[in-house]
Amino acid sequence: MENINWSELTFGYMKTDYNVRTYYKDGKWSDLEVTDSDQITLHMASTGLHYGQEAFEGLKAFRGKDGKIRIFRMRENALRMQASCRGIMMAELPVETFEEAVIEAVKRNLRFVPPYESGASLYIRPLLIGTSPQVGVKPGNEYLFVVFTTPVGPYFKSGFKPAPYLILRNFDRAAPHGTGTVKVGGNYAAGLHAGEIAHDKGYSAVLFLDAKEKKYIDECGPANFFGIKNNTYITPESSSILPSITNKSLMVLAEELGMKVERRPVPVEELETFEEAGACGTAAVISPVSRIDDLEKNKSYVFGNESEPGAVSVKLYNKLRAIQYGDEEDKYGWVTVLEV
Repeated sequence: MENINWSELTFGYMKTDYNVRTYYKDGKWSDLEVTDSDQITLHMASTGLHYGQEAFEGLKAFRGKDGKIRIFRMRENALRMQASCRGIMMAELPVETFEEAVIEAVKRNLRFVPPYESGASLYIRPLLIGTSPQVGVKPGNEYLFVVFTTPVGPYFKSGFKPAPYLILRNFDRAAPHGTGTVKVGGNYAAGLHAGEIAHDKGYSAVLFLDAKEKKYIDECGPANFFGIKNNTYITPESSSILPSITNKSLMVLAEELGMKVERRPVPVEELETFEEAGACGTAAVISPVSRIDDLEKNKSYVFGNESEPGAVSVKLYNKLRAIQYGDEEDKYGWVTVLEV
């Protein structure tokens, strides 16, 4: 195997040995296929290219101290992809097919699962796209589902260290009754411009506000937002936020730590009261927020010690990672341990 410096991996793409595919045609899904090609062939008139019939997921596999491989909350990803399918009128992939494809993809690429304590993991990307050719605006009738893997390091360059975020009011990530609650590429495309502005100004990411009133916290470009105060874990509720599986997990763990959990609209002004803040998602796990700058209002919200993660964020991060790596009991049935 080529020499991989696991500790220096970024969150990028590296070709692995195999990927797994299934095709939807004539009202049914084909048997799984395994290929070593990282190319797909698409008709130039496919609905995936023209009308955005495309959804994806992101999950991870971890190698534990015991050498076993664990996949985190795979079923939740399968169910969320089905919700995305309903949102943009694609054929729903059965949960069992999703899980079988993910497990097969990981097993075929075991040598790319990073070692324990390397700080890296195997990222798993299920992708579903409309492949039938048509020029009328309507749902397609043929689809391709593919699962590929790649070893990755931390999503944000800073890793588990506080980073600054920026509020930009003249950009929206998603409309209140649009596709914000499903995981489709168009949501991420909508945030690219704002994200690059933030990066150019030295910020980690944008904190988007609600598109309707610009009064409430929505989410960060690639992650959900949470704040900590008075022993309470607070995360925004909105009709344009993607339901993060990591956030869902952190809410359970916060309650286990004796905290209250509130999922509700969060006014911008409430940022002033938070002791800690963070962004959370599969890719980043938790990215602590050092401060949020609202340049338009000439306001900065600073959270605790800007150079160190807050105590609650550290506890939640360590607890979630311990479950993912098998260092702590998986009392919630979140982990799939592979028989390899």
